[in-house]
Amino acid sequence: MSALTTDYLDLIERLPAGASLRLQNVGWDEYEHLLTQMEMYPGHRVSYDRGRLVVMSPLPEHEEYKETIYSMVRVLSEELGVALESRGATTFKSKRLAKGLEPDTCFYVQNAARLIGQRTITLGIDPPPDVVVEIDTTNESLHKFPIYAALGVPEIWLYDGERAYFYKLVGETYDEIQNSVAFHVLTTTDLAQFVEQSKTEGQSAALAAFRQAFRARK
Repeated sequence: MSALTTDYLDLIERLPAGASLRLQNVGWDEYEHLLTQMEMYPGHRVSYDRGRLVVMSPLPEHEEYKETIYSMVRVLSEELGVALESRGATTFKSKRLAKGLEPDTCFYVQNAARLIGQRTITLGIDPPPDVVVEIDTTNESLHKFPIYAALGVPEIWLYDGERAYFYKLVGETYDEIQNSVAFHVLTTTDLAQFVEQSKTEGQSAALAAFRQAFRARK
């Protein structure tokens, strides 16, 4: 392990839950080396953009909201009969672009069939996820948007602890939208409403209500 990686890991170990570590002038090889050590810090997210490295340490509620949103997506895929392949917090990176990151969670919908059986994902050969999810209760995720755009991610969902936002890739930037591209029936209001319900009634009750509400629209 390099001396720089050791220094970075010392800083990450002291990082409080909900805080971010921001470093400048980090080389690509050092970034890749650091990724191999991050298994010691499960749940942490690392993003890299041409030398700028950010490590985020999430709070427990961060994981709670992420799991609730993914469970809602699973309900939708079942009800609509749409294939879904989840890849969680997989690292997506491009040495050519000098960019990389992990979403809080992600999934393939339009390209789900292409990912079945895939154990590794190589951008440039394999597609990026159709939707990535960012939970922004404690840390600002907007700095990751240019990385997602460069990697060609078509849709971002962001939840800030109260409201949900959907973004669609248009050219090299993201435009805010109200209905998901991957799931046209899902709105930002839907997502926020049932995540909010899960906070007081629990995830199971919220997901049951979400399924019932969706069926009522048919």
